[in-house]
Amino acid sequence: MRIYLDHNATTPVRDEVVDAMLDVLRHHHGNPSSTHAEGSAARRLLEQAREQVAQLLGAAPDEVIFTGSATESNNTVLAMAVSEGRGQHVVTTTVEHPSVEEPLAVLSRAGEVEVTRVPVDADGRVDPESVRAALRDDTAVVSILLANNETGVVQDVAAIAAVAAERDVPLHVDATQAVGKIPIDVNALGARWLVGSAHKFNGPKGAGFLVARGAPVHPYLHGGPQEKRRRGGTENLAGIVGLGAACALAEAELDARTEHVRALRDRLWEGIRKSVPDVVRNGDPEHVLPNSLNVAFEDTAGEILLEVLDGEGVAVSAGAACHSGSIDPSHVLTAMGRTPEQARGCLRFSVGPGNTADEIERVVAMLPELVARVRAVPR
Repeated sequence: MRIYLDHNATTPVRDEVVDAMLDVLRHHHGNPSSTHAEGSAARRLLEQAREQVAQLLGAAPDEVIFTGSATESNNTVLAMAVSEGRGQHVVTTTVEHPSVEEPLAVLSRAGEVEVTRVPVDADGRVDPESVRAALRDDTAVVSILLANNETGVVQDVAAIAAVAAERDVPLHVDATQAVGKIPIDVNALGARWLVGSAHKFNGPKGAGFLVARGAPVHPYLHGGPQEKRRRGGTENLAGIVGLGAACALAEAELDARTEHVRALRDRLWEGIRKSVPDVVRNGDPEHVLPNSLNVAFEDTAGEILLEVLDGEGVAVSAGAACHSGSIDPSHVLTAMGRTPEQARGCLRFSVGPGNTADEIERVVAMLPELVARVRAVPR
């Protein structure tokens, strides 16, 4: 039996979500934009899902726009904020997700945007004062991750929003990794735009959302009247219903989930710390997602340790990515001051509600021997 500890990458789809989606696929083939009975039935399901998303996030239903992914939502916001904002300057951080970093790089190469990336400290946290110092009269938007996908570090987004508001600069929050793991109130955060994706909290892939507060959203995808002309294309009704069902489950179970995954995560860290020499925890331990643990194994090839664990039936993620045969260290970890060599020795463990204490004990029991084996390999 395999042990899946990579829930920050994607999550198993819950049976309740599958059942809701199957009902749509089998019985509700109508187009939500159609005015006949079948279309009206589809529209009711669409709006029910919209209400479920809004309820989880403290938003109004008409502020929720359905998209195909968080990546699409992030691209939509950044393109719109720059083209229709008060300037072409963007403030972001050195630890953003590629779905923010890469569109900004494209816009920058085209000469459409100038980007200031504020640093993080050794624990991966952003100082709101560094955001204040980066703001300019032509800053169009501040874009920041609520919770980092690699370390789980949670930013003080409300404080950053307050700083941005002093200069009347809107805030874009990528909350993809945080939704369903910690309480989120879009109003309390002070976000103009907030982004998420169903597959990060037991929903289907291919269903995302964008919450837009107090500002019109002009479509990134053109082509029809869907989503009040804020996102063209016939809605993925089954995926959206699955997203709504996942939101309803998250709202009902959030406290229990948090307690469960935090206990497992803490037991995993204690077991590693006590049984494996020369390990360091990456990220602020007080401001972190309850399910996330990023560990540096000194003098260890992380990509090899990942492969060895996979061979033993354990799925985790590494602090490095393989591109065309080369091993690149995580930009998040190097931004936190880790050397490239240290970053290559890091693994991310991210637990989920379906994991058990027995699974954690099995991983803790096997890690000392596996780490020693990898460290013995000449590098």
